[in-house]
Amino acid sequence: MRAIQLDAPGPPEALRLVELPVPEPKPGWVRLRVEACGLNRSELHLRLGMSRGVTFPRVPGIECAGVVDAAPDGGFRPGQQVVAMMGDMGRTYDGGYAEYTVVPARNVIPISTSLPWEVVGAIPEMLQTAHGSLTVGLDLRAGQTLLVRGGTSSVGLAAALLARKVGATVLATTRQPDRLAALASHGVDHPLLDDGKVAAQVRALYPDGVDATLELVGTPTLPDSLRATRVHGTVCFTGLLSNQWIIPDFYPIGYLPSGVRLTAYGGEASDLPAAVLQELLDDVAAGRFTVPIHRVYALEEIAEAHRAMEANEAVGKQVVRMRHAG
Repeated sequence: MRAIQLDAPGPPEALRLVELPVPEPKPGWVRLRVEACGLNRSELHLRLGMSRGVTFPRVPGIECAGVVDAAPDGGFRPGQQVVAMMGDMGRTYDGGYAEYTVVPARNVIPISTSLPWEVVGAIPEMLQTAHGSLTVGLDLRAGQTLLVRGGTSSVGLAAALLARKVGATVLATTRQPDRLAALASHGVDHPLLDDGKVAAQVRALYPDGVDATLELVGTPTLPDSLRATRVHGTVCFTGLLSNQWIIPDFYPIGYLPSGVRLTAYGGEASDLPAAVLQELLDDVAAGRFTVPIHRVYALEEIAEAHRAMEANEAVGKQVVRMRHAG
């Protein structure tokens, strides 16, 4: 099979297209024929040498979509449509940047859809992160206000769409003036140009601050996001678009505004109910929900895709579509 292998951290060109044996599933694992895989910041961190507990050489990829190819222990049938994600996928065992992969059965979610694979491949991790952040992290409710810091990322756009579906009012940021229209087209009520002082813009609209903030950029913008949030409001730290997640010399009383709550979200496949995933797939198929896809790549274009991800050029999700021989 064809796969992308990373022998050690390095530039995008370190992601090499190689031929590897088709892997054999061990007890409790399932082999998938990968049809598409979404690209994630986690894989960028892996390539940059910022991930912990990783062994090399490694086939990256923390998610994929495809069909079951072999399931020795049962539970899944060959040809069944599924997605898989997380659980150290692409970190301590080979992941989705390949034509076939083997994953623990607990990380596989069955689906049923006629959507193109490149659309399905964009959804799993994006939905799991956005859904988990809004539900577990923020407990977002109808009538509340949500600020999404890092709004043109795939998770940011998905979170905006999900929040609108809940009945919340959405504010979202971008550092690029030409992306404000993209935010509006994805249902953001108040697109904001991020000049580093978003809190002042938020409080010009909502003097008391927003009810909830989803922080997708990282520690550089977190203090300003906290200042944009009302007393007894919540900030959920989820994303690392800045590649910075450590707060040096953290002094809580000096760092946190009085009464503003700070939490975090980092989930697993088990955090995404199969019914929630299927409902979104059905909504996409019916035209009720649009998946924000930036570009679909071939497997051999993975270095180009990583260059775009590292430069923050993508508005929405980057996806690799496999082209199996025969």
